[in-house]
Amino acid sequence: MTSRRSFMTKSAAAALAAPFVAGPRQLFAQTAQENQWDSWDAQVTPAGYDPSFSNPWDLHPRFLPRRVEANDGLRAGDIHVDAVARYLYHIQGDGTAMRYGVAIGQDDLYEPGTFRIGRKARWPSWTPTANMIRRNPEYEEFAGGMPGGPNNPLGARALYLYVGSRDTYLRIHGTPQPWSIGSRASSGCVRMVMPHIIALYDQVEVGATAHLYAA
Repeated sequence: MTSRRSFMTKSAAAALAAPFVAGPRQLFAQTAQENQWDSWDAQVTPAGYDPSFSNPWDLHPRFLPRRVEANDGLRAGDIHVDAVARYLYHIQGDGTAMRYGVAIGQDDLYEPGTFRIGRKARWPSWTPTANMIRRNPEYEEFAGGMPGGPNNPLGARALYLYVGSRDTYLRIHGTPQPWSIGSRASSGCVRMVMPHIIALYDQVEVGATAHLYAA
């Protein structure tokens, strides 16, 4: 079993709809939403944003993005989530890693394991699972799905975690609740501050491996 120590750096749940052929109304709605993506990105990104020090969310400084030295033997492009320290590491090709602060699943909802990034989405829609609705009945109003946007629980970007060809309904995603970073707050997913996931999203390839270590 892979341990947390084996990857530590030297420096320190939405359902997918079945495929369908979209009609003109669906295509129009999708295009209208996509036209808002850039403005939404600007809305959730602080003015003069600099990842090394911009912190309007009052995060602990250790949760700001940092480039750190990675241990030898880690594959470039992969993601490692340290659920104890609440860090996500994205391994670079030069022996370093980009480190971000995250929130993880509350109680026993966090699921460690090795996953494949099976899909990526910008400003994704969100559909709570049946288990999420059972735990949080207020989610019932979104049983048919919630369109993407700044108040959507998946935030600005989402990386979808798969095992083989099976969607696990676990995600690495943005959050409209940045104060949750560093805690156990989600329904099983890994949460990131919006500008942080926006930066990570462009660097992660579909097919990359995500290692979520035990908490």
